[in-house]
Amino acid sequence: MATATALEFEKPIVELEKQIDELKRLADERQLNVVEEIAPLEKKLVELRETIYRNLTPLQRVQVARSNKRPLTDDYLRLCFTDFIELHGDRAFREDAAILGGWARLDGETVMVIGHQRGRDTKENLKRNFGMPHPEGYRKALRLMKLAEKFHVPVITFIDTPGAWAGLGAEERGQSEAIARNLFEMSRLEVPIIATVIGEGGSGGALALGVADRVNMLENAVYSVITVEGCAAILWKDGKSQETRERAATSLRITAPDLYELRVIDEIIPEPPGGGHADHETTAGAVQQTLIKQLDELSRLKPDKLVRRRREKFMRMGQFLE
Repeated sequence: MATATALEFEKPIVELEKQIDELKRLADERQLNVVEEIAPLEKKLVELRETIYRNLTPLQRVQVARSNKRPLTDDYLRLCFTDFIELHGDRAFREDAAILGGWARLDGETVMVIGHQRGRDTKENLKRNFGMPHPEGYRKALRLMKLAEKFHVPVITFIDTPGAWAGLGAEERGQSEAIARNLFEMSRLEVPIIATVIGEGGSGGALALGVADRVNMLENAVYSVITVEGCAAILWKDGKSQETRERAATSLRITAPDLYELRVIDEIIPEPPGGGHADHETTAGAVQQTLIKQLDELSRLKPDKLVRRRREKFMRMGQFLE
């Protein structure tokens, strides 16, 4: 992990990693045996990761969720699935690279995978529009969902976006209608749907892929109606200071434990010590096992029962007792 891209609270981890790497380099150059010196440092590194990530504040989880080092949708496609065939276009306007989708196999079973796709660097982010879809992206997603329904194939979505693109062109082409249409159609799709928030799940742009029979969140992902900066700017007229952003992140209750308690999500998928970006393979393995288990449970339900239970699940959200 490069120091330049390390998060502020991760710097002690980075410094210790550099010490270990330097010892290993010197050992190779001088042909020395430094196992006894490195072993306690590596043990300390594991403990430090666990301690730091066990005590993250909500705002720090937002920073982790936004990290470009976290596994993205295409990483999960590579690590969890086989035989992926990408499908393009909404058949109305154009291809939107912010939504990635197509046929794949999960543990040998054919599924339709659809997810937000961000970039890892500036060039890729420009291509992917920073993971913020236009209306044609959501219409492509819906086209693929209806295609999956036609062939009685489950739908698996990955949520990772700051929100839907709010540019003039997107509004002219019906951004709000495209999102609303997805919510409506997903509520009555007659095949199993599993959604997983893998990074930042922002506003309606995230929810357009989130009406599912099972909604999962990675341990350090966030899911909210607005960004913490937007919330702080509206409520306290200051979206930049650490204090107001921390206050907004805490008040919004956007972390996986909060949302599990509120029954907005169904399961929290654990991440390895140091976060998902520290070990892509282990993170993807946990996601894969969760998807296989849930798909096995959902595949036993008849379509009408599946739809009824999905609607009841979302209708229960937001109820409260005085």
